[in-house]
Amino acid sequence: MSFWVKINYFIKRIFPNYVWDIPNRENKVFLTFDDGPTPEITEWTLEQLKKYEAKATFFCIGNNIEKHPEIFQKVIREGHAIGNHTFNHLKGWKTDTAKYIVNTQLCQSAICNHQPAINNLFRPPYGKIKPSQSRILRKLGYKIIMWDVLSMDFDKTITPEECLDNVLKNIESGSIIVFHDSQKAEQNLKCVLPKTLAFLKEKGFVCDKIDYSCS
Repeated sequence: MSFWVKINYFIKRIFPNYVWDIPNRENKVFLTFDDGPTPEITEWTLEQLKKYEAKATFFCIGNNIEKHPEIFQKVIREGHAIGNHTFNHLKGWKTDTAKYIVNTQLCQSAICNHQPAINNLFRPPYGKIKPSQSRILRKLGYKIIMWDVLSMDFDKTITPEECLDNVLKNIESGSIIVFHDSQKAEQNLKCVLPKTLAFLKEKGFVCDKIDYSCS
């Protein structure tokens, strides 16, 4: 199993300033989708969520918001939460801190153009962020949302069955689960998401969006 598929207790202790899961007594889990909005794929994802009466959090790329504002607005209208995923999907480890912060704020501006009242949720692309970047963003009021279950849907070397296994074997109450509403992940996502939603419903889990107060 990939190191990143299931985040263990020790990683959470080493990086306590990040939100890895959201413990609760209501059997809630938190589906998240990175890299959208993407034509057709995000809309298909919304259809699946509506079918199972599930809410989710979409960590959007600012450039995609500007290219596809109508899809972004649909995500908001359907009651899902929005998070910041930088404007250009920057890898923090390879990006100057000042540039990274400016790019993140540019994405936040794109979000605010469509949704003035927002949660300051942020997920670093690739899960890679420098301590200096993290400190500044947290001082600006962002909550850095990571995960404890990664589907690996973006990895074209794994089968849909392996992707589904990554998710179902690791879900527990409070889990933050990562999918991607992107072209790269489309094949695995379209196989795995409906089965995941059916599993969660059968097992009595509630799929909720991440709220600032949750963390």
